[in-house]
Amino acid sequence: MTDRQFSDGGRLVRLGFVDVERAQRTLEGPRLAALLLDSQREDDEDLLTDLSTAADPDQALAMLDRLASACDDPQWRRLSSALTADELFCRRVVDVLGMSEALGDFLVRHVDQWEVLADDAALAQAPSARAMRAALVSAVGANPDSSTPVSTGAGTAELDSLRVAYRTQLLGIAARDLTGMAPMEAVAAWLSDLADAVLEAALAIARAGVGPTHDSCRFAVIGMGKCGGRELNYVSDVDVIFVTDAADDAQMNTATSLATGLMRACTTATAEGSIWEVDAALRPEGKQGALVRTIESHVSYYERWASTWEFQALLKARPVAGDRPLGEEYVDSVQPFVWQAASRPGFVTEAQAMRLKVEKNLPARLADRELKLGPGGLRDVEFSVQLLQLVHGRTDVMLRSPTTLTALESLATWGYVGRSDAAAMADAYRFLRTLEHHLQLHRLRRTHTMPDDPVDLRRLGRSMGFRSNPVNDLVDQWRRHAREVRRIHEKLFYRPLLQAVARLDPGEARLSIEAAGDRLAALGYVDPQGAIRHLQALTTGVSRRAAIQRTLLPVMLGWFADAPDPDAGLLGFRRVSDALGATHWYLGLLRDESVAAERMARVLGTSRFVTGLLMHAPESVSLLAHDADLEPRSTDALMMEISAIVDRHDEPEAAVSAVRAMRRRELFRNGAAEVLGLSTPVQTGSALSAVATVTLEGALRVAQMTVEDADDVAFTIIGMGRLGGHELGFGSDVDVMFVYEPRSGVDDEHAHRTAAGLAEQVRRLLMAPSEDPPLDVDARLRPEGKQGPLVRSRESYAAYYERWSSVWEAQALVRADIAAGDPGLGARFLELIDPVRWAPPRPAEDIMEIRRLKARMESERLPRGADPQLHTKLGRGGLSDVEWTVQLLQMQHAWEVPSLRTTRTLAGLDAAREAGLLAPGDVEQLCSAWLLASAVRNAIMLVRGMPGDIVPTDTVELRAVAFVLGYPLDDSGRLIEDYRRTTRRARQVFERVFYGASSTG
Repeated sequence: MTDRQFSDGGRLVRLGFVDVERAQRTLEGPRLAALLLDSQREDDEDLLTDLSTAADPDQALAMLDRLASACDDPQWRRLSSALTADELFCRRVVDVLGMSEALGDFLVRHVDQWEVLADDAALAQAPSARAMRAALVSAVGANPDSSTPVSTGAGTAELDSLRVAYRTQLLGIAARDLTGMAPMEAVAAWLSDLADAVLEAALAIARAGVGPTHDSCRFAVIGMGKCGGRELNYVSDVDVIFVTDAADDAQMNTATSLATGLMRACTTATAEGSIWEVDAALRPEGKQGALVRTIESHVSYYERWASTWEFQALLKARPVAGDRPLGEEYVDSVQPFVWQAASRPGFVTEAQAMRLKVEKNLPARLADRELKLGPGGLRDVEFSVQLLQLVHGRTDVMLRSPTTLTALESLATWGYVGRSDAAAMADAYRFLRTLEHHLQLHRLRRTHTMPDDPVDLRRLGRSMGFRSNPVNDLVDQWRRHAREVRRIHEKLFYRPLLQAVARLDPGEARLSIEAAGDRLAALGYVDPQGAIRHLQALTTGVSRRAAIQRTLLPVMLGWFADAPDPDAGLLGFRRVSDALGATHWYLGLLRDESVAAERMARVLGTSRFVTGLLMHAPESVSLLAHDADLEPRSTDALMMEISAIVDRHDEPEAAVSAVRAMRRRELFRNGAAEVLGLSTPVQTGSALSAVATVTLEGALRVAQMTVEDADDVAFTIIGMGRLGGHELGFGSDVDVMFVYEPRSGVDDEHAHRTAAGLAEQVRRLLMAPSEDPPLDVDARLRPEGKQGPLVRSRESYAAYYERWSSVWEAQALVRADIAAGDPGLGARFLELIDPVRWAPPRPAEDIMEIRRLKARMESERLPRGADPQLHTKLGRGGLSDVEWTVQLLQMQHAWEVPSLRTTRTLAGLDAAREAGLLAPGDVEQLCSAWLLASAVRNAIMLVRGMPGDIVPTDTVELRAVAFVLGYPLDDSGRLIEDYRRTTRRARQVFERVFYGASSTG
């Protein structure tokens, strides 16, 4: 490969260079041109390939050119040899130069420091705090063991040496960071340890400046803020407090001189620049107060004058330099103030007001780009964690870590923050801090503001791992994390419970309406004023009911806020409480069985369908207390209850009302189980089918009480469609056929009239309007459809299927099963239709007709404007595709494969796999699509309270439907992605199997 080919413009564009002409000119320089030739490897990769991995390839190339120019010949020979011989070292150099212009400048000034990046063994280990301290103290001419200065002055040479030593250590940390050798929290801890080392070295310089009296008093530096929490950035103000044991004015003057000398050593600009600001504004009285105080003076101030924010700041206090025992004595003395702060009047309100003030003071032009102080920024995480620590850490020592992520993990471990919220908050914090680190690394400047320059955004995006579309992907991910932080921050930081807990003795928790009302909007309530009215109605008064509800509501408000519709949850709770509040067991159940209260909140805040059922039968709330009460009841148990109901009532209307009430209770049981994630679509389908069959049985028995001469016929109800397949959903009607046989001696006309009366009465009893949900009994799958008689005798069915049956009717019979009525007649009917549905090999024209019917159904029955990729029933890869695939295989092969003779879809798929008719992978794809589409249809009904077949795209409804299916509230969009992917794969199987299956069987 020639020099010109190396710098070919097309290749440079493909490798990610933006300023191609400049890159070509740079690559034509003699040193880089030679380096390119020498770096060519057997895998056709070279230095340009390495440069393409940088966050900014153009910057990496330009900085490498500057570095090459800065080297003398021997230095360049050593560096270029290392770059060509060691691919890992080359990538390390490229990563640093492509991200940090400031560190590149440092290497240009101190070319031999590149060897830091070549030391694989050292970089593979975590940098030692002790070693960094020794290196920096030695750099300023002090004794590493005692920090005793060996010189008598603090000249420019020492200041320059400190800066060079600091940036040398920083170079190693950045290399570990940018090459992915360490997580963000480790990098932050190392940066904090490096800051400790700088402060110790700066103190050595200050001692040299003070002279022989420097040891006349003990002196300690206390790290605060991020430094104290060991979570420092690359460039931050380092917050400190200075402590001494000075006994007189002379000693205090010495201590003050040490403090000012230390600060000057860090901030003075030299030829090597400055390091960072040392900020002592967190000391008592702030910038107006004495720079250095004794421990006794600090304690006196905190006892009398300190504000809440000062106690919050002390949470992170840590000895970092100087006299370590004195520093530890200071921390021990002030820690009790930290854990008493939450007991101060107005603590929570003051802390919240301070956070709001910070946001309000942000310039509008920067607020949306502020990583630290803006909405959803780092401060939201830190304030949330610190507030919870201060409130609950009074009595729980496990929460007292000064490090944000460690404290957040403890809050989740010990139950103060939900694990999912803590995990989301931690992920967001790591992302935002890493983004902040990379932002600061570019020029080693203190900034928390996202750039608006596309070049800077591209570099940041690539550094964060976004390569195909770095700007948009970075911004999208950043905004998503910010939204998540803000949501959780508002829920935790403004939670009404905090106000109550902060004012009362440990262990008590009573809700104050005044404290809670103005926090509801932050918890996610759309109508906070309406919520306040509900709270007032629930908690006002001195009754036992009001007292218990004042105890329950602090927690329940949070549970409602964790559901998709908190307002509906609170309203539902009020309505149920109005109906049951006077009963002795209701509030006691919620108080003593916390799982019942939490489940009630989730159900009421999620499902209109289940809430509606509960409103008509509030006593059903008792089912929420135990998992066993939410398990589906067996068909036998339900049938025994139905028999008892009918036997108990002489009046038909009362009997059918009791039957429908039983169905309502079972719908609540199964609906609540689905919302709470305690049931699968298969379990739900079987349970709802069992409820429907016993409901039909109960209605038939009531009908037999009212229809004259009902005993003159044997009568059965055959379940069809999803009922016959034991796969009903919450929004399903029930497809049936009515079959009868005359008793001995009864003429056919009378028998038909009697059977028709029974069928009509069953439908009327179950479909009549009432407060209970109707059961839509649909007989359209009978012979001749709507044009045929509603009921037929078994002999009439036999004659029809022998002479006139169409192939679609044979397909419909695949799912026929006994639902209710005379079991003997039902069995005889199934014997009658088995030869029709499980017929020997069908002619090719029958198979072609089934395929034509399916294609016609897709083209004609899909609603106009509906997205065929999101229609759960008729759409691509939806229920119809899966079920017709199974039914076609059954009609082709069930005559010779007995296991295919089933009415259930999933059982049919399993049988087809075992018979070798479907590959295991195909069965998995079809099962996944069928289960997901069934679950979505159920969730739509549960959320809306009315049936629907299309995966919702409306944000609010999608959020609730996805929540029922187990998706986090903030990740509901993934449901659409999962649905499209799952059904697309199922559609591919369907098209191959359904349209490519053999027509001969």
